[in-house]
Amino acid sequence: MNSTQECTEEQDLPYNVFAKACPSRGTLEHVTGRWGGLTLGALYEGSLRFNELRRRVDGVSEKMLSQTLHALERDGLVHREAQPTNPPRVDYELTPLGREVAERLLSLIHFVEGRMDDVLAARVRYDETRGAL
Repeated sequence: MNSTQECTEEQDLPYNVFAKACPSRGTLEHVTGRWGGLTLGALYEGSLRFNELRRRVDGVSEKMLSQTLHALERDGLVHREAQPTNPPRVDYELTPLGREVAERLLSLIHFVEGRMDDVLAARVRYDETRGAL
């Protein structure tokens, strides 16, 4: 049984992220991981060079951003363009697929940002009833 077949065990879909061996699970992890989601969101605004992107995604290390960009590029969500200049110039931008994914992520991001007062109030209630960690 190949990975695509294993993805169809629970549903009649070509891929099923809930199946352990399904390749869609890795892509979902790349997109929804802390740095992947923020990188896609930042690139939605337009093409950025590596250091511009690193400044935009506050807190990401050079190593993590590099790994994230490689994963997103491999998944076809980010396009890397290296200019043969001295010093070399590398720009990153979303592919059409990456743009579509980023739109969905930004919708979730904006929803979460808009409901943070509710989240913070829930945290206070939780901490009061269970004790702060």
